[in-house]
Amino acid sequence: MVIRQLAALCIVLFLLPLGISAKGLFDASIRPADAVPAKYCPMLKGKRVGLIINQTSRVGDSSLLDILLVRGIGISKIFVPEHGFRGKEDAGAHIDNTVDSATGIKVISLYGKHKKPTAEDIADVDVMVYDLQDVGVRFYTYISTLEYCMEASAAEHKQFMVLDRPNPNGFYVDGPVLDPDNKSFVGMQCIPVVYGMTAGEYAKMLVGEHLFACADSIQLEVVKCLNYSHAKKYALPVAPSPNLRTMMAVFAYPSLCFFEGTCISVGRGTDRPFEQFGNPEIAASFKYDFTPESKPGAKNPLFEFKKCYGMTVGDSPEQVLKNTGNKLQLKWLIQAYKAYPSKNKFFNDFFVKLSGTRKLKEQIEKGLGAEEISRSWQVGIKAFKKVRKKYLLYPDFE
Repeated sequence: MVIRQLAALCIVLFLLPLGISAKGLFDASIRPADAVPAKYCPMLKGKRVGLIINQTSRVGDSSLLDILLVRGIGISKIFVPEHGFRGKEDAGAHIDNTVDSATGIKVISLYGKHKKPTAEDIADVDVMVYDLQDVGVRFYTYISTLEYCMEASAAEHKQFMVLDRPNPNGFYVDGPVLDPDNKSFVGMQCIPVVYGMTAGEYAKMLVGEHLFACADSIQLEVVKCLNYSHAKKYALPVAPSPNLRTMMAVFAYPSLCFFEGTCISVGRGTDRPFEQFGNPEIAASFKYDFTPESKPGAKNPLFEFKKCYGMTVGDSPEQVLKNTGNKLQLKWLIQAYKAYPSKNKFFNDFFVKLSGTRKLKEQIEKGLGAEEISRSWQVGIKAFKKVRKKYLLYPDFE
């Protein structure tokens, strides 16, 4: 059965190390909202439900889909984000609609040219239920899928429920605020790169600040996590996507993903994606090396079969947090830029979409240091924090 295969796949391929070396770092008492079906199943009884889920939508070894079906909840459709139902597809990969062979329920891909559900997609749905594990970074596309699904639901007068999940990077806010001219699927709202909100809090902000069409008409219900606060660290039990396999990668992702807009590899096609970076042409500055190869979730990676020189950003969750200083860290990006011989070929067009502003590229090219660049973000961050505070559902980190 597909559900059992999904469970097995998650256990074998995508379970994250919970940080055995990091005892005391993570709070094991935290539970996502879907862990308590009694809180949300009564609200779904007798309704036709559209599920926005993937491999992270689990309670222990059980998929949310199984949990709801066992309790007699009627599921009309399954909607899946980037990386697909099982979370193993490459970033940006085209994924076709399909049917879950175990249940006969239609599975609709919300990626590629079909990022937002159509009126036809949700015609046989009364309530849309969102249960995806996000990582709290603007360019991680699950919050873009959240917004599109909310907008579609509001336009068709459908109820919308968020089963909230802890934000593993929810303990700080940092990075440049996106400029309106640079909006895209990897940055749909004018927020910092690291925004310090759960999906439920973010959904409330989208509604409260009228950030999408028909926001006033949506019927939003957020079911809260248990024992969570923004001051706590949460270890993800299942990898949210194929190349975020460890908590080291999750913590480093806000800083290292900028490399995706450059000629530097982040280790896709290795056993340590988003824990390292490198390029074949910077051997003079870095002695550490890795060689990318095609792997599941990283087909035809950058610099396939070529030795890349660079560095790792930590060998444990504690080390990565120490090396980032609990903030978005630019030092590695600046180091790589200085080491790369052809400065005019370092950045590509994707960098502005990721950073959300042309200014960051210009600052690095002008030779500004990390601290000076970071200071230039603070006015925007301060303004965002005032808005953010209105929608927090959990104690803050400060």
